[in-house]
Amino acid sequence: MKYILLIGDGMGDVAVPELGGKTPLEAAATPAMDRLARQSEMLLVRTVPAGYPPGSDIANLSLLGYQPETCYTGRAPLEAASMGVDIGAEEIAFRCNLVHVERHSSGVMIMKDYSAGHISTAESRALLTTLQAECGSAQLTLYPGISYRHLLVYRGSLPEGWRTVPPHDHSDGDVAAFYQTYLQVEAFRDLYTRVAAILDQHPVNLRRAEQGKITANFIWLWGEGKRPVMETLESRYGIRGGLISAVDLLKGLGVLSGLRVVEVEGATGYLDTNYEGKARAALEVLERDDFVLVHVEAPDEAGHQGLAREKVRAIEDFDQRIVAPIVAEMERRGEPFRLVVTMDHYTPVHRKTHEDWPVPMFLYDSRGCAQPSGLEYTEAHVLAAVERTGLVLPSGPAFFRRFISQEKDEK
Repeated sequence: MKYILLIGDGMGDVAVPELGGKTPLEAAATPAMDRLARQSEMLLVRTVPAGYPPGSDIANLSLLGYQPETCYTGRAPLEAASMGVDIGAEEIAFRCNLVHVERHSSGVMIMKDYSAGHISTAESRALLTTLQAECGSAQLTLYPGISYRHLLVYRGSLPEGWRTVPPHDHSDGDVAAFYQTYLQVEAFRDLYTRVAAILDQHPVNLRRAEQGKITANFIWLWGEGKRPVMETLESRYGIRGGLISAVDLLKGLGVLSGLRVVEVEGATGYLDTNYEGKARAALEVLERDDFVLVHVEAPDEAGHQGLAREKVRAIEDFDQRIVAPIVAEMERRGEPFRLVVTMDHYTPVHRKTHEDWPVPMFLYDSRGCAQPSGLEYTEAHVLAAVERTGLVLPSGPAFFRRFISQEKDEK
């Protein structure tokens, strides 16, 4: 048996006036997902435990069958694992976004773009290299990642109760009060006194400004945590496989869960990602292993930007360029397989951030289903289906065991 987990990050939404009162999933043409969904059982799964922030770190950890309550320490350590950065016992990792902040003389700071215009990896690496050369110290080390997503490792302590916030949770909002939090830590206070001037005068930003592009004029630290301890999926569930994603967070989950992380050239985490390369890579994994996870970031990015039609396009690409070719080839091979299509969390375009609502998904079995839904895949259809079947699962482990036919839940 082969197991295929396809995740359209942030795909879930609510009615959007711009789309005639439909959600992006309802508005999108998704023939591959709809065909499978009609023959599948539909599930509603809580991927974010009560009291936890509805981030992709928590939600995807759950979708891999882990309990965040027992192994989650923060988002950044997962990304560090992907980047091959070993976090020492006395160190704390932070996600370091390149962002564009609009600063006013009154002290107001508006988070205009959490991604610095989805800056290219080549440009951002040049910026991070300069920041490390000029601001790195015995306490702080900056590591370049992909596009706007980078890493900072801090050696030291933090004030009790000290917390950061994700920049995408505050798009177009005043983040001055959150920024004051950083100034409570001497090493960060010293860092931030220098960062803006360095970035403003950097050739990368001067060139972007000349081209009319959004500049990366600030950094934003968040997602802090220490090194986690996790069992592998093989020891936990007895399966081996691979993971395909453009983003370091998911790759880090792959590393820590013992999955083989497959790099795909041209995978960007945005609308221009290499969908075909991801689908081919997934099928290659399934030639030798029994499990593959394919993660597509584009619907989430469109949601964070409040772009409804771009989110529809991202969902259609996911359907036609990921789901359809993978299923067609698996059917050609004739091997039995179980396949889940899901989101990790909702990212409503009107909110531009995540919601912690249970996520709608479907579970397809090539051998047939005892209770086929007969419905196309939308948020409303899944809710209607589970009202009849009661298939509401309370946790990631409950979902994952059902997915891989080990229905006994976690003790």
